[in-house]
Amino acid sequence: MALQFEAFHAGGLAPGWNLLVQGHSDSGEDQFEINFLSETGDIVFHIKPRFSSATMVANAFQGGRWGQEEASSVFPLVLGEPFEMEVSSDAEHFHVHAQEHKVLQFAHRHRPLAAITRVQVLSDHRLAQVELARKGLSWGAGGY
Repeated sequence: MALQFEAFHAGGLAPGWNLLVQGHSDSGEDQFEINFLSETGDIVFHIKPRFSSATMVANAFQGGRWGQEEASSVFPLVLGEPFEMEVSSDAEHFHVHAQEHKVLQFAHRHRPLAAITRVQVLSDHRLAQVELARKGLSWGAGGY
């Protein structure tokens, strides 16, 4: 899977940050994931749509091992169609929306939240836009 977008913010990416990813699911493979990482390199939040099983899965990789996977059968994405996913955070949870549907709520497993400093989007799909924003500040990339 190719790294399509990466952003770092020393002050932390949660709560209050919002990640918007727009693209086109033009592959039959489940080759798309979003990872929020801590300053130590743990994946504190991993979200991956699985087109093959029409589920959205979330997990965390901390201390060298994966935790308990959480899955949602709310899956509004369709292979071959444009898609939009949004990940936001509050003090207690990550929230995932796809095609404007609430898909998943994932309780924070990592504290302090300020240690969540990096976000990555890995994808073999064509991404049209990735934007990370907070309170009027944004870093974006487009034109993939």
